[in-house]
Parts: sequence; structure tokens; C-alpha cells
Amino acid sequence: MRDFTLESARGRFGGLRNGNTGGTPLLALHGWLDNAASFRPMAPALAAHDLVALDMPGHGRSFHYPADAEYSLFSTILDLLAAADALGWERFALLGHSMGGAIGSLLAAAAPDRIERLYLIEALGPLSGSEDTTASRLRDAVTQRRALDGKRKRVFTDPEVAVQARMQTNITALDEVSSRLLIERGIRAVEGGYEWSSDARLTLPTAVRMTEAQVRDALGAIQCPVTMLVADPTPPYFPPGLRDARVACVREIRSVSLPGSHHLHMTHPQETVAALGLS
Repeated sequence: MRDFTLESARGRFGGLRNGNTGGTPLLALHGWLDNAASFRPMAPALAAHDLVALDMPGHGRSFHYPADAEYSLFSTILDLLAAADALGWERFALLGHSMGGAIGSLLAAAAPDRIERLYLIEALGPLSGSEDTTASRLRDAVTQRRALDGKRKRVFTDPEVAVQARMQTNITALDEVSSRLLIERGIRAVEGGYEWSSDARLTLPTAVRMTEAQVRDALGAIQCPVTMLVADPTPPYFPPGLRDARVACVREIRSVSLPGSHHLHMTHPQETVAALGLS
């Protein structure tokens, strides 16, 4: 895959593209604090597709929101539709890992005329919140957002230190090979060394989450076929009971499982492609 930039009505995206512009359009969306490089291991097995892996807004080499704007699920959906418009894609398939799968689920619900098929890895809809945590979550988000102003990011004297740090900041252990791939697009040179290229605001708690009932209503609005792949063992944020309840909301869905960890698409790319039926 090759580096490319995409000018859209919402901002300039960075990303990777395999160059098969005559293939089936496939937009790949990475997980939280990852970047487009997370799909490099899968790319050789997806050669029949016009594979575009974007750095999501605030990640990798894509644009950051202005200081007076905040990232949200709604705004990211608009960003991705603008990217698809800039690519000239009227209809396309979506491949999403973790956060990318959560946003992809909502995008498919919000713009069903644009999404041909949905392939999800370790996700089906976003994280939800209960009504009785609304006030505490809002207070925490406001406090942490105000405290972030003027705070400097950590500076690494050597990229190797960033690799080790990345291996330790994940839901599940991230192996060294995968960490190195992500670090290539995940840091930038600054005075004194290197810092994360992602927007620090992305590490803040979400001020308002959809309730579980709202998530399930959105999942019920997805019109395209869905294939969902989960790792075994399952991640703590997506226990079997919750997963099965959400699956029951989707009109047409196939759920499959593979032994592995949260980034199984990086550690077991060929098996992931086969399980999703993407080859």
C-alpha cells in the first residue's frame, strides 16, 4: 500500500491505498489511537479491492479539529462521507476495527444508501452509557478537557521508546511487530525527539454516550449485509451477552469467531480475511 492524501470538504485525510482503482471500493477504518497502517498486514489478501485505509480525523497524518471543536461520532460520520465523496464513491463497502467498526455501524445506519456491505472486527455499534452515569460522565469530561489546555505531550527521545510504550497502552497486549507498524504513522518529530501524532483530545472521556437502547435502535436501521468477527477470548467491553443482544437487532448478519487478541487482523491477517469472506 502507498501513502496518499485526500482533500475533502471537511479536511485533508492521510491514508494508504493499494492502487487497484478498478476493484470493489473498500473503505477501512482503524481503531482508537491506531492508524491506517493497522490494515497493512491484510492488504495483500485484499488485492481484488480498491482498498483505501484512512487515518481517521485526529489520527496518523490526517487533519485535526480546530481548537474550538470537539470530536464526536456524528462529526466523524460527516467526515467519512466527505472522504467518500472526494473519492468519487457513491456506494462502497466498509471494513472497521474496534472504534472504526463502531463508527462504521452508525455510518451504515445513518446513510444506508451509501454502504454496500459492512465488515466488522471486534465491534458492533459504539460503547453505550447508562442514564444514571450522565452527570458524573459530563463532569469528568469537562474537568479533563479544561485540564488539557496548555499541557504538553510526552516526548520520546527515540522511536524505540514509543514502540515499547505503544505495546503497553492497549486493551490487550500488542505485539512488537504490530506496534512498529503503527508507530511509523503514529509519531512525529518535534524538538527533543518524537511525540504522538494523534490529537491529545482523543484520549479524553466522552462527555455523552448513546444509551444501549439508542445503539440497538441504530443497529436495527442497518440495511446492508453485515459480517462481524470477534476474537476468542472476547474483549471486556464486548461480553457475549451484550454481543448476542446487539446481533439480534441487525436484519442480516453473520457472526464468526477466531482465536486471537484484539488486533487479530494484524496478527492473523489471512485468517481474518477468510473469516470475513473478503477474499
